[in-house]
Amino acid sequence: QVQVVESGGGLVQPGGSLRLSCAASGSIFSINVMGWYRQAPGKQRELVAAISSGGRTNYADSVKGRFTISRDKDKNTVYLQMNSLKPEDTAVYFCKADFTHIGGYWGQGTQVTVSS
Repeated sequence: QVQVVESGGGLVQPGGSLRLSCAASGSIFSINVMGWYRQAPGKQRELVAAISSGGRTNYADSVKGRFTISRDKDKNTVYLQMNSLKPEDTAVYFCKADFTHIGGYWGQGTQVTVSS
């Protein structure tokens, strides 16, 4: 059974940093793209950053220069280093793993709260 599990959320002051981790397991198929999305109360889920199997990255304009996505292909793990956090970054952050042949799987989400 495929599992996608996030960790690393929490409460941080504005200007602070957090690192999110996401591990995917349970499939014999490889992963094409791993990405981070977020959903704030009353808003739609949006893409934050994604990374392909070849290392190509894509970022939302709102996080460029502050967030960095990276990936350990051997461990099927993706990371999101978040620096210079702002209150508007507060949201539930979800990880998605897009497997070949079987499609995308979501994690359960991890709360990130940026507040003084």
